[in-house]
This record gives sequence, structure tokens and C-alpha cells, in this order.
Amino acid sequence: MDQKLSFSSSLVIGVMLFALFFGAGNLIFPAELGQLAGDQTWKAMAGFLFTGVGLPFLGILAIGFSGKKDLQDLASRIHPVYAVLFTAILYLTIGPFFAAPRTGAVAFDIGVAPFLNGFSIDIARFLFTLAFFGISMWLSLNPAKIVDRVGKYLSPLIIIILIGLIGMTLLSPMGSAQVSQAPYNETPFFTGFLEGYNTMDALASLVFGIIVINALRAMGITSKKKILTSTAKTGFVAAGFLAIIYIGIAYLGATSVDLFGYLDGGGAVLSETSSHLFGTTGLMLLGIVIMLACLTTAIGLLTACGEYFHAIIPKVSYKLFVVFFSVFCLVVANFGLANIINYSLPVLVLLYPLAMVLILLTFTGPLFHQSSMVYRTATITAFFVSFIEALVKFYSLMEKDMPNWLATTQDVYTAYIPYYTEGIGWLVPVLIVTVITAIVAVVTHNKTQAIQVISTNEKP
Repeated sequence: MDQKLSFSSSLVIGVMLFALFFGAGNLIFPAELGQLAGDQTWKAMAGFLFTGVGLPFLGILAIGFSGKKDLQDLASRIHPVYAVLFTAILYLTIGPFFAAPRTGAVAFDIGVAPFLNGFSIDIARFLFTLAFFGISMWLSLNPAKIVDRVGKYLSPLIIIILIGLIGMTLLSPMGSAQVSQAPYNETPFFTGFLEGYNTMDALASLVFGIIVINALRAMGITSKKKILTSTAKTGFVAAGFLAIIYIGIAYLGATSVDLFGYLDGGGAVLSETSSHLFGTTGLMLLGIVIMLACLTTAIGLLTACGEYFHAIIPKVSYKLFVVFFSVFCLVVANFGLANIINYSLPVLVLLYPLAMVLILLTFTGPLFHQSSMVYRTATITAFFVSFIEALVKFYSLMEKDMPNWLATTQDVYTAYIPYYTEGIGWLVPVLIVTVITAIVAVVTHNKTQAIQVISTNEKP
């Protein structure tokens, strides 16, 4: 018999989902946004919440709505080969390449580095990340208990500590918001929108959605309708907590400039604020929050990556993949937080539009009978626009001159594609192509249906 998700189960899975999303970036980026956006913080946060909360929520729902067994199955509506490539690159991006190592790097920089007192930072980072990814690996080797370990124990503690920090900021304001800094002073919404990319949550939602659905099925919820409604309930819980804490941390950053000035990154903002409000105890409190948030995210990412790559390469065991990815994360984390964040930007600029197109087409697919033509043309359009932007980001990162063809292409895009300079140049072309191909798909489908009806009626 198909079961119904209880309120307590919705809360447990929702809090687990919150913890999986609430990784290192979710602490750092809103704080930095608040400092730089200043009196434009609310406009900037509207954009940030769109990509940092709204899209992840839609991503979770898309997995439940589609009825597909996983992301690769969903992306196969575009093409089977594309599905494998896109899914593998996405898993590697939110896994061992960028997001997972970033959890260890941030946990060290904010939770440990302030207490070193002259001890070698390189040695300390290696020892800490060795322990961090060792624990993450151990917890990931038994994913059946992930709901209990993450949802019931670590996540509520994170929420309590963060609400305490934000509450003290509200009760004892450090100052008022200052005049916004570039680029927030000109395009606060779009800058916040792009800043939300750094959380990688919209990408992760296409992976974590499978974890949620598997947890629901384990509870006896099997029908598509109940899976969708249950996914919506748990997603709403996670999104609610994310939005509240994002806004609170952004407010913390916006009101901190009076006291501390403009600091180097969101981690420094959080450290100084905690020290100001709670002293050394505050720094230790922040360290606990960081390590718990990063640990829960690392567990989720290692688990998801291990399961996916074992599924496509079954000859290699899940445990071996988890061990390999954990060691890889250890190596990457020791390159430092700044390098991890910087080198992830070109990849995110390419992947995010592709993920957003897939999410939106999943919901609108029934309108054009899930035509593969619509999926393919929209995806190709998004790719050609975002690929150029990703290359531009890469050359800028490497501090090298762009080749002539790339510079020319960028000039053409800037001149003729709406919102290209704002970072969402893919949007209007994708909408135009989608509408046109959807109309063609519907007309073609209706003609085919009519011909079939006529053929059936003409049979003796």
C-alpha cells in the first residue's frame, strides 16, 4: 500500500536536504554579497535567492515531476550521449573537481586557520583536510544511514547555531548598510543572480533530488503523484531554511562595514562578526558551524558521486569510487579556497544555463509532447551562448589575451544578444527557439494524430 509522508518525516528529510545544500558557499557568498551590495542588498538578494533557492527547489521538483530514475535518464530526452557527458561533468563539478574539495578548504580557512597561532598553515591544512575527508569517506561508505546521521543529528544543530548568530546580529546591530560597490551599484539583481551560481545548488539539486526520492520510496511512497507532493513538501522545508539563513547572513554582511570596513571575502566577515559578538567563543562557534555544514555537504556529494559512477561503471565498486574521490578531494583542497572558487567560474558559467534549460523544459515538456527537437534546439542554443562566455571567463582568469575569433564573437554577442553583458545572454535566444520549435512540435504531433485517425477510419 502506498504510504503518506508524515509531517515529522517531511521535516526530517527537509532538514537533511537543507544540510546537503547548505555547504561552504552558502556561508561565504551571502556575507560577501551583503558587504558589497550595501544599500542594494535586498535587490541583490532577490537575484541570489532566485538561483540559490528557487532554482534548487525547482530542480528537486523536476526530478520528482519527470518520473525519471535519475539525472542521466532525464537528460536522455536531449540525446543519450549528451546525457552521459552532461551528467558525468555535473557530478564531477559538484563532486571531486570543485564543490566537494571546497567544503574542506572552507572548513579549514574559517574553522581552523584563525587558531593556528604561527603554526605552518600548509601542514595544518593538509592534516585537517586529511581528517576531514577521512571522516566524510567513512560516513559516505554507508549511505543507507544518511537520513539518520545527517537529518536527525547534524542538521538541527547547524540551524540552531546559525539562528543564534543571526539573532544576535539583529539584537545588536553593528551598523547600517553603506553605499553599494561595483558591480552591485549598477546591476544588483543580475550580480546577485550570478553570485548564486557559486553555491552550485541548482546543479546539486538534480543529484540530491534522487537521494530524496530514494528516501521517500524507502518509506513506502511509490506513486508518482505522492512522490511529487512529498518532494514538494520536503523541498519547501529546505528552501525555507535556506532563504531565512541566506537573508540573515546577507544582513550581517551589509551591517558589518561600519565596524570592520570591507573585508577579504565572506569568511572574514563571518569570523570578525562572531568574534565581535561572542569573542573567542564566537570564533569556536563559527568553526563548529562551518565544519558541520561542510561535512554534511561533503557526505552528500561523495555519496551521490560514488553511486552514479558505480552505476555507469559497475565493475568498479561504490566503495572504491568513494575512496578515490575522497583522496582526490584531499589533493584539490590543498590548492586553497581562492583557486578552487576562481577555476570553477568558467565551468559554472557553462553548466548553469544547460541545467536551467533542462529544469524548465522538464516542467513545460507536456505542452509540446516532450519533443526531443525542442530539448535539443534549446540546449544547443544555450550551449553556444554560454560556451563563449565560459571561454572569456577562462582567458580572463588565466590573464591571457583572447584569440581574435573569440573577441569578435564576444563583440557580436554583446551587440546583438539581450542581457549578454548582465551574464544571462542565453535566456532570450533560448526562449525564442523554444517557442518556435514547440509550435512546430505541436503542429507536427497534431497532423500525425489526424493522419492516424483518418487511416484507422479508412480501414474496412
